[in-house]
Amino acid sequence: MERHCKKAINNDFYDTLGAGWYSENNHPIALLRAENAVRIPWVAKNLAPKSECLDIGCGGGLLTNALAKLGHTVTGIDLSEKSLEIARSRDETSSVRYLAASAYSLPFPDHSFDSVSAMDLLEHVENPRLVIKEASRVLKPKGIFFFHTFNRNLLSYLLIIKGVEWFVPNAPKNMHVYPLFIKPKELEGMCENSRLCISSIHGFRPIFSSALFKMAFLRRVPSDLSFRFCRSLKTGYCGYARKRGSLSLF
Repeated sequence: MERHCKKAINNDFYDTLGAGWYSENNHPIALLRAENAVRIPWVAKNLAPKSECLDIGCGGGLLTNALAKLGHTVTGIDLSEKSLEIARSRDETSSVRYLAASAYSLPFPDHSFDSVSAMDLLEHVENPRLVIKEASRVLKPKGIFFFHTFNRNLLSYLLIIKGVEWFVPNAPKNMHVYPLFIKPKELEGMCENSRLCISSIHGFRPIFSSALFKMAFLRRVPSDLSFRFCRSLKTGYCGYARKRGSLSLF
């Protein structure tokens, strides 16, 4: 089901980041790097050795290149060719397959991957149901679908949309739009409709420390800002689902 918004989501800004994917501290991309510092070990811990991994909306390769260094066979897709150029340039293994492709129509046969990731992606598309359906199609039976997105409520609107606009000076206009946020129950239903059963779900939020105050007063993302998993799903949340099937990865 597509969700039509009065405000169009702005995904064009990814083309302007360049090397800022890995260096900017006065842009929300620095928040994404801080999130990945926690999420990458979590994803890796839940993968079998030498898994075949697909990252949908891989951007500048933060997750894909890290998984390749851990010995996994990795593919990343994105619509932003300029982001893919950065991802390729940062691939120390020279092994990641990067492709320009749509999340709505993945250019892979059924049952191609042990894991599929959609991190900070589902709230950037109008039809997350189709993205999840495609992710399930290319997953092997018992394969893992990793996700991270944002809940839809007043608190998440204030923190994720307005808070970033207020405290991060180069935040792009309409980087997030509220109607595209997804309630956990909605995401669970989308997964169930695509033969994916959620096995683990956690809240995900910044650690309240002096780093948050520095961000507010200095209007940049400090290098010591960090995130943690938590019980509350009120704002950001992440987890993984397994595809129902008879074959086992392990």
